[in-house]
Amino acid sequence: MKNLTSIELLAPAKNAEFGVAAINHGADAVYIGAPRFGARAAVSNTIDEIASLIKHAHLFRAKVYVTLNTILFDDELEDAREIIWSLYNEGVDGLIIQDMGLLEMDLPPVPLIASTQTHNASVASVSFLENIGFQRVILARELSLEEITEIRKHTNVELESFVHGALCVSFSGRCYLSQAVCNRSGNRGVCAQPCRSSYDLVDNAGNIVAHDKHLLSLKDFNLSSHIEALMDAGISSFKIEGRLKDLSYLKNVTASYRNEIDRILEGKPDYAKSSSGKSTFSFTPDLAKSFNRGFTKYNIEGRKEKSGSFLTQKSLGKKVGEITHISRDWFILTGDALANGDGICFFNENDDLTGTLIGRVEGERAYPNSMEGLRVGLEIYRNHDHLFEKQLQGETCQRKIKVALSLKEWEQGLILEAIDEDGICATVSIDIIKNSAEKVDRAREQTIAQLSKLGDTVFVAGQISIDTAQVYFVPASILNQLRRDVVQALIDNRLKSYKVPQVPFVPNDFPYFETNLTYSANVSNRLARQFYTRHGVENIEPAFELIPHYTNKVVMTTKYCIRYQMDACPMHQKSGKKFDEPLFLKDSKHVYRLSFDCKQCIMNVIFED
Repeated sequence: MKNLTSIELLAPAKNAEFGVAAINHGADAVYIGAPRFGARAAVSNTIDEIASLIKHAHLFRAKVYVTLNTILFDDELEDAREIIWSLYNEGVDGLIIQDMGLLEMDLPPVPLIASTQTHNASVASVSFLENIGFQRVILARELSLEEITEIRKHTNVELESFVHGALCVSFSGRCYLSQAVCNRSGNRGVCAQPCRSSYDLVDNAGNIVAHDKHLLSLKDFNLSSHIEALMDAGISSFKIEGRLKDLSYLKNVTASYRNEIDRILEGKPDYAKSSSGKSTFSFTPDLAKSFNRGFTKYNIEGRKEKSGSFLTQKSLGKKVGEITHISRDWFILTGDALANGDGICFFNENDDLTGTLIGRVEGERAYPNSMEGLRVGLEIYRNHDHLFEKQLQGETCQRKIKVALSLKEWEQGLILEAIDEDGICATVSIDIIKNSAEKVDRAREQTIAQLSKLGDTVFVAGQISIDTAQVYFVPASILNQLRRDVVQALIDNRLKSYKVPQVPFVPNDFPYFETNLTYSANVSNRLARQFYTRHGVENIEPAFELIPHYTNKVVMTTKYCIRYQMDACPMHQKSGKKFDEPLFLKDSKHVYRLSFDCKQCIMNVIFED
């Protein structure tokens, strides 16, 4: 049998309830926060909650990965080790980590996944992680298709890529802005998101180039149009960001990517989804209708698009049209029709995002709660689609595993056999007196109809056959009992037959690709230092969180470039526009100097005061 390339849709799980919803809406895997030490401290989960999610996931051959991806201090190492063993004992499919100190400990044979916080952006870094025993690497979000293809060319480890959701403007794991300004470390799971705040951009002469703008805030990632290209480049796991998002976001986005991946897989006979069952939806997914700040493909095609969201850090939703007519208390617009209860937003004359609710709609006329700021020609966005959100509040999907049923007989009665789409089998029997049916065709139809009633189970009936010597009259109560028993037996057999990956970690001394590490390596404990020393590193600075002073330290390194955003890039734009540099960002308390490395096409943010 030909080996197929397994393709995984990976969705976020704020908690077990959200994880179940993600799987039901088509996710092949979910990632969820550990009880402690996850990069989203606000969404940690108990071992019992994770265990309940694992059971539901494994029923569909879906996987559960747990994030334990903060950096650790010395007094936290043992707690982290105990959590890892507890997760292993519950059958977790993989552990997402950042801190290399964990690799110096006695770990269970659980597959290790290198978090994007380890900044996996080069052949050298990914190759190192593969050679020391990681089973998967989550690639940096800044990479282009060309760079991903190059990494795949020189490595064999599984590659995971973010494809949707909020973007960290900095290289993941290398942002220290929150720690510098409010002692809340992103690498410790408590980022305050100062990148979403507003700043002034000031030139060397003190002139304000941009005032009170969200100069470090990015639009949201959307690579839905690049899924097939990413598959061809070597990505096997497609990750949705959003463990802090609401349930309607999770349902809509997961369903949208499920549909897109399934469409692509139909034309790729060498590829297959990595889980079982088919999800059907009672709504039409639409990415633009969920939280977004506008969409960007970021650098997937190289430096070709402006990805910043200067005017707002809030959700815009979906553009619905422009106002064509306006009166004292109503307006008419082109494009999609509005509905009672919709929320709309727009940029006013000062470029401030503002909005209102739609009180009622009569024909083409929309009557908002406030007319302030509305004018002919204004672009209107719908950031709350009332009818769509109402749809998403109820039951929105079913995920079903196809099963073939066969009614057979033995001397003492009847046997019902079930074989599901994965070849898992279950058989139950019942003792009854067999009476031949007087009306054979009707009895056959009734038997098939009764056996096919799998409505509230995870199964859907495929082929149903009656393989008995003759057609018997079987009471509905007997058929119902056989059906219930075989369903439970099949569920038990599916769970028993699921093979949790067992991958022992064996330490080695494969050389690291650098001999000197700055604080950007995030070495925050003695075991992490021990790890890098064993792999040939000679000089190791402590993590940013452990240094006493931040002045003149780089607190952010990013592919995003303010000069490019403002048409002043000397490498990719020909406007001739220049600033009196250096440029500075200023907020009410701090000053940050910007430096530009055009050779590598990166921008550094340096904490000055």
